[in-house]
Amino acid sequence: MPNDPIPPEQQRQDAEGLRETAEEGREDAEQYRESTEAHRSAAESARTEAERFRRLAEDARSAAETARAAGEDARAAAEAARDAAMKAVHATAEALQATLEHMQVVEEMRRTLREIRDVNKLDSN
Repeated sequence: MPNDPIPPEQQRQDAEGLRETAEEGREDAEQYRESTEAHRSAAESARTEAERFRRLAEDARSAAETARAAGEDARAAAEAARDAAMKAVHATAEALQATLEHMQVVEEMRRTLREIRDVNKLDSN
């Protein structure tokens, strides 16, 4: 008997069952929304942390580049100092050579003067 009317009490029970099912569906949807929001929030926090680490890495890279440039400057300064020291050593060697030559000339002049004195002593006797 497919066309039998459903008694009102049965209709109320069916409606109450549908209402409870709908309420459970809303609660499930709310839990899903909260879970999704928690995941979105966690993903946003992870993105923020990743951005912070990226900035820190960029700062570290910049500091390393600055240190590399400073090292290169220090190397160039050391090279310039070495060149200057070598020039000073060469200049000192040249000055010592000139001094030695002057001393040899003076010594030769003394020898010559002694020889002249010795010759004069012999002539006066």
